[in-house]
Amino acid sequence: MANPVLVEVTRGGRVESRHRGAAVAVDAAAQTIFSTGDTSAPMFPRSAIKAMQALPLVESGAADAYGFGDREIALACSSHSGQPEHVALADAMLKAAGRDVEALECGCHWPFNMKVATKLAATGAEPTALHNNCSGKHAGFVCVACHLGYSPAGYINYDHPVQGMVREALGDLTGAHYGVDTCGTDGCSIPTYAVPLPAVAHGFAKMTTGEGLPPERAKAARRIVEACMAEPFYVAGSKRACTRLMELAPGKVFAKTGAEGVFCAALPEQGVGVAVKCDDGATRAAEAMVAAVLALLVDDDALREGLRAMSGHTISNWNGIETGHVRVTRALL
Repeated sequence: MANPVLVEVTRGGRVESRHRGAAVAVDAAAQTIFSTGDTSAPMFPRSAIKAMQALPLVESGAADAYGFGDREIALACSSHSGQPEHVALADAMLKAAGRDVEALECGCHWPFNMKVATKLAATGAEPTALHNNCSGKHAGFVCVACHLGYSPAGYINYDHPVQGMVREALGDLTGAHYGVDTCGTDGCSIPTYAVPLPAVAHGFAKMTTGEGLPPERAKAARRIVEACMAEPFYVAGSKRACTRLMELAPGKVFAKTGAEGVFCAALPEQGVGVAVKCDDGATRAAEAMVAAVLALLVDDDALREGLRAMSGHTISNWNGIETGHVRVTRALL
């Protein structure tokens, strides 16, 4: 069966586009709180699980050894917009480990933030790997390798010790299988693994509560989630959905987007993790989906209204004329 339509886009009073997908909310005891669509199908969570991939940075002692605080940890979990603050902090993280941009193996692209990209182009400069939205995560990997005495060269490879540490952490958090048979290559060149949505949502619930985790891992996981909520700008950037979701109610919502229509979130006070996947990979739909699911779960009236407002919005053309709306369907209301 096809997944249900969860998001519609209207124009002139008619539905112009439809986005199908699946969504799930799970608590730390692995109990399903909410579910719609086929959540059992393995999918690649991509950048939505960067907070899980950052566990070795904290657990290895590298974060403390290099004097990293909330901003550096948040950047290690980020898909940043390439704004000057992001670029400078990624560079500083590398320098703390005695390395520079040449150590990064994520490739480079123009900043996500259009104003920043335009300004960079106007100077005649080219983007570097520091502008890559994953440079913070990769700087974290380099720091782990250097702190533990491994060569950072090839840290993106499946068989590098750092990726082995990431794989072990992911398996412990989600209970899913992580192996060559489930592995693909992410946009930033590290391994990414196909797992079901409930496993990912359960992993985030465990990160917020520590339930089922060894004490040191529970402490590290909570530190990462709290760092992201404390510094949401460094998780994404100006006007980005991740940043806006966490700014709605500081300390009450964790949120992280991923490529191809994946979005994950958590409600730490309730110990609930959320994972959504839009079938066609549309970011606009995934953003609406995750906000709507969170709105179903929260018990704070003001936060609920803020989340509902984010789950739908007006579309305007280049002249500022209202043309339609992005809205979630009854399946998420």
